[in-house]
Amino acid sequence: MNSHEIDYEIFGEEMQYVELELDPQEAAIAEAGNFMMMDNGIKMDTIFGDGSKQNEGFLGKVLGAGKRLLTGESLFMTIFSNMGQGKKKISFASPYPGKIIPVDLTQFGGKFICQKDAFLCAAKGVSIGIEFSRKLGRGFFGGEGFIMQKLEGDGMAFVHAGGTMARKELAMGETLKVDTGCIIGFTQTVNYDIEFIGGIRNTFFGGEGLFFATLTGPGVVYVQSLPFSRLANRVLQAAPQAGGKDKGEGSILGGIGDILSGDNRF
Repeated sequence: MNSHEIDYEIFGEEMQYVELELDPQEAAIAEAGNFMMMDNGIKMDTIFGDGSKQNEGFLGKVLGAGKRLLTGESLFMTIFSNMGQGKKKISFASPYPGKIIPVDLTQFGGKFICQKDAFLCAAKGVSIGIEFSRKLGRGFFGGEGFIMQKLEGDGMAFVHAGGTMARKELAMGETLKVDTGCIIGFTQTVNYDIEFIGGIRNTFFGGEGLFFATLTGPGVVYVQSLPFSRLANRVLQAAPQAGGKDKGEGSILGGIGDILSGDNRF
């Protein structure tokens, strides 16, 4: 195997974290901000790209970092290496409520395509690159844009889903229609395209967007019930207006709360 072989365990229900067990000299890579805790003896380093091309010289490092820049991610990733004598554990946490999905790349032909913000962490040796869409429709209307992220190699990777996760196994020619933001990822054998919903009423009053994704088998598709963009929009809609006053859930209790708190400006 080119990737490090790591053991893992996932904890929690709504706010999960994954704990990786590293043997001496084994390492894991992660996006900045996902680290939770680790045993003493694990060394943390910031590297260009994903570390999969570290043996290819300076040019390999630059190419690896450049791929990440195209997906809108940072040029740098963090690598955590066990420099101690025994097994060490390190944990990475979900960024918002949902599920962590373990992806064994050996079971998917060495490649898995996912949304660019779904990746959480992986064994060192897994390549985190870009997947260009061959159709302009995907780029303009696909929700995640012209570029998606691809995970390649023969190790374990972990992606995050918002809300509840659904795993769908599509037979040859079977098609699943999904909201573009609800896609977590899919295997390389799945054909991905964008379809216009159509209809005047659907277009102007449907409230579900103008396009949805069509995924045609064979292959495996992972779908999330709560995309982060949907969660963020609901939070912004519920937030009080800038410079305004929060009325509370009930107008009477909200007013009483303002008086008790001393906020009785009129």
